[in-house]
Amino acid sequence: MSGHSKWHNIQKTKGAQDAKRAQAFTKIAREMIVAVKEGGGGDPNNNSRLAAVIAKAKAANMPNDNIKRTIDKALGAGDTSNWETITYEGYGPSGVAVIVEAMTDNRNRTASEVRHHSGKYGGNMGTTGCVSWSFDKKGVIVINNEDNELDEDAVMMDALDAGATDFEPGDELFEVYTAPEDFQTVFDKLEQSGYKFISAQVEMVPQNYIKLTSEDDIKNMTKMLDMFEDNDDVQNVWHNWDQD
Repeated sequence: MSGHSKWHNIQKTKGAQDAKRAQAFTKIAREMIVAVKEGGGGDPNNNSRLAAVIAKAKAANMPNDNIKRTIDKALGAGDTSNWETITYEGYGPSGVAVIVEAMTDNRNRTASEVRHHSGKYGGNMGTTGCVSWSFDKKGVIVINNEDNELDEDAVMMDALDAGATDFEPGDELFEVYTAPEDFQTVFDKLEQSGYKFISAQVEMVPQNYIKLTSEDDIKNMTKMLDMFEDNDDVQNVWHNWDQD
């Protein structure tokens, strides 16, 4: 949810992990329903938007039964949900660029909450395009290597052979980057190769990062991101805060 250092933000208790997982599944299910309705039906082979959400769901370890049930619900005549996708742009403390992607059935409620979360912790929402110019849309697939059993060179070759544009090793993980239009193909090939994932989706990747040095700024930025993540309407938050 919160940019490329999110893999280091590990929950401290199983209860907290379970709550976050349940919330993540709810948000993915909502995204899946919209993808079915707006992307062209329930067959991922004919609906690239749905295929991308299914990849995201698999990476989040969402059970196949949940995925099927959500698609069936979206196809059912009884589903009257009316979600729309809205993107907000603005700044956090010390000019950190922030993009908030929301999915809502009440535009006024969501806009008010996003502005409140931002303003409360030293940020402000701006106009469309005020920060998105400094981000690039890329497919980002994060491969799990927590047991350090994977060979870096082998994973890199598999990723590049699958069509990835870039590869970055990290602590207990590998980040694979793709062009947005190649995301699904690369994910499918890596999944077929048996890799396990931490995350997989098309993201807004910053062109540069800002390091916060003030303890107050770090505290406020952290709280702002937590507030966004806990908001049921917020699907993703992209930012250029360097948390490493």
